[in-house]
Amino acid sequence: MVGNDSFPPVRAEFARRRLAIALLAALAVAAGAAGVVIGAGRDDGGGSASRMPSPGRGTPKERISFLAKIVPPPGRAHSRGRGPAFPARVAKLARGLSVERKVAQLFIFGFEGTDATAEIFGRLRRLDLGGLVLSAHNYVDTTQLAGLAGEATAVAAEARHVPPWVFATQEGGDLNSFPDLPPPTAASDLASSREAADGASQAGAALHELGVNAVLGPDVDVGSGETGSVLGARVYSDDPADVSAYAEATVGAYRGQHVFSSAKHFPGLGAADQSTEEGPATVGLGLDELAERDLVPFNAAVRAGVPGIVVGHALYPFNDFTVPASLSKQVETDLLRRQLRYKGVAITDDLSDPAITAINTVPAAAVRALRAGADMVQISGGAGDQQAAYVAVLRAVQRGAISRRRLDEAVGRILLAKQDYDLIR
Repeated sequence: MVGNDSFPPVRAEFARRRLAIALLAALAVAAGAAGVVIGAGRDDGGGSASRMPSPGRGTPKERISFLAKIVPPPGRAHSRGRGPAFPARVAKLARGLSVERKVAQLFIFGFEGTDATAEIFGRLRRLDLGGLVLSAHNYVDTTQLAGLAGEATAVAAEARHVPPWVFATQEGGDLNSFPDLPPPTAASDLASSREAADGASQAGAALHELGVNAVLGPDVDVGSGETGSVLGARVYSDDPADVSAYAEATVGAYRGQHVFSSAKHFPGLGAADQSTEEGPATVGLGLDELAERDLVPFNAAVRAGVPGIVVGHALYPFNDFTVPASLSKQVETDLLRRQLRYKGVAITDDLSDPAITAINTVPAAAVRALRAGADMVQISGGAGDQQAAYVAVLRAVQRGAISRRRLDEAVGRILLAKQDYDLIR
């Protein structure tokens, strides 16, 4: 029994309340700290970051794939209604970007010109562009190529921008943008996945040395047997298992050379009736048929840690042949993100292709693609369409047609990949 000389009941109740308040305060501090990391991308900043990370081109290091970094470990779930969690450094960088700079990160632009006088470099000073594409018409020789890539990096650094991806399409043999650089053999002429890996490794090493840090490839489309494929020599095989081995080999080889790769053309273009570079193209395969053949190599590429996937422009029966894959939420969100559980950077094929421009304007297509789930949109040109697309996306964000959550999700993935490939530190 407790006697009358014990603590009075009122004081005991007061002590319990003080303890409860202290515990609640501690929990609030912990929750706030977690929110800084998980929800950091939602703050648009309003100005430039006070200090941008310096660009870097390090050698490959043993590390956890950036894809693994945004998949929560067992027992940890994201807060409901929020996008993926990003590491603190990436979240901090994203918070320092204004809305205008975030929107610019979503774009990959091609351009005309072969030297530092090309007008794209003036735009690169004004806009914090996510990346550039160097194509055959930009190429003279390896010295000049290194100069172009170096100019892109230098201009971004001088403007205190995020270092851009410098992309190329180098698919082997006659399909190379830079004919005197590897790989020497087109995919259809390769004897094995080992030979494919050797060619991709040589290409990655040569491109990286010249300042090209990303490739739009490998092409992991499955051919169409006796009828052939409109993709011609770009197709490695008609057998999904063989193409899967090719995908794993080439993705691994580019990763080994620290060059960002992007498997294409999701969800499969091998059975198309024409090239999307010529006009609207249809693939008469339903979801079950795609799962049995065309999606098999993409699953292999995802398992191999491919950092990027290029979404094609073909029309499919599950969208009533009316919405190109690159503009389809069913493809970019439901199929790519939810079914394949892909966490990397989703990139549209060139929105200047006739498959898009025959039925959409480039600015409208850019907005639709980003709403559907793309993280970056590729536009080869011209400069007018590129600028109009940037303005259209910026206005869509400002008006809420593209949510801030969708914007921050895309920018977070882009910055995380750039950190993983040492563009930012």
